[in-house]
This record gives sequence, structure tokens and C-alpha cells, in this order.
Amino acid sequence: MGKIFDTEGPVMSFLGRIADLIWLNILMIICCIPVITAGASITAMYTLTIKMVMKEEGYITKGFFKAFKENFKQATIIWLLVLLAAFFFYGDYRIVTYSQIDFPKIMVILLMAVFLIAYSTYLYLFPLLARYENTIKNTIKNAFLLSLSNFPKTVLIILIQCLPAVALYFFQAVIPLILMLGGSLVAYISSMLFVTIFKKLEAGNETAEDSAGESE
Repeated sequence: MGKIFDTEGPVMSFLGRIADLIWLNILMIICCIPVITAGASITAMYTLTIKMVMKEEGYITKGFFKAFKENFKQATIIWLLVLLAAFFFYGDYRIVTYSQIDFPKIMVILLMAVFLIAYSTYLYLFPLLARYENTIKNTIKNAFLLSLSNFPKTVLIILIQCLPAVALYFFQAVIPLILMLGGSLVAYISSMLFVTIFKKLEAGNETAEDSAGESE
């Protein structure tokens, strides 16, 4: 029984992880308050959660602000593009919902399909930015391609991302828990899937490089 509660035991490791995620969530929320910095904040959060999954993590605060600073420019530009796309889709939603025009069902279905593709792409943007150095154009392109080529995992990531909203809808008592842990916990669970996708991607790139080397 004593070993269970050792500093290296499963219980203490679990509690330590929860404490790290709570602090990471607090840092993320604080750095999202100016709104314009939300992209850099989300990227920094994913930098830490991916490292946690890959057993590479160090100090939470130091690692967060290091990633925040390093990715600020690209993350902010991508975030502004995300906000622009969100504004576009919200405008379309308002037009379809409140307009007196009777839109064809096929148009509504197409709009929903485009939204789902765009949202799926968005989910990959900041994890990719957190893990790889690339241009903004290539980051968006890779996010789009990975979201489609890993469709089952993308669907699962979408469901994971929706968990806090579903929990809030049915159980308002979880509001304090979500405020304390929601964002970072969702990112941590999602990162487990992102890591498997990234490892597969990296393994494929290594195989391609090896084949190119052999042909030379």
C-alpha cells in the first residue's frame, strides 16, 4: 500500500499531472485574455501537452512562456485568420437562419460540410505549430491534409473538444472544474491522438528519406 503513495507511485504521479494541467490551464486562460494573444497561448499549451504525452516535459511556467514567445508571430497571424473564418461562418449562419430567403437544402449541407472541414483543419493548426517549424502556408496546408487523411482520429478529436460544452449543457455544477482544468485536459487528451499522428508522419518521412538515400 505504501508504494502506491510513494512520490514515484501512480497516485502521486496522477495528482502531479493534474496539478500541472491546472496550472497550465490557468496560464493559458490568462494569456488568452487580450484575445489577440490567444493563438500564441493555445500553441504554448499544446507545446506542453504534447511534451507531456511524449515524456519530454520540463518546467511548466518556463516552457509555456518560452513556447509563447517563440511562436507568437506565426500563431497570432494564424489566430487572426481563424477569427476571420469564424466571422465568415457566423455571418453565413445568421443569413441562413434568420433570412426570409428559402435556401436550397443542398446549399445548407454544403455550407455545413465546408464548416466541418474548416473546423477539422483548425484543430490541427496549433498542435502542428507547437511541434514543427514551418511556414504559415504549409502549416495550414498540412493541417488540412492531416485532418482528412486521419479522418477517424479527427472525428474522435472533435468529440473530445466538445466534451466541456456537453458537460456544461447537462451538468452546470462542473463549471468550476472546467474553468480550472477544461482547456488543458482536453488538449492533453487530444495530444495523445496528435502524437500518434505525428509519429506516423515522421516515420513516413524517415522512410522516404532512407529510400532517397539508397537510390543515390
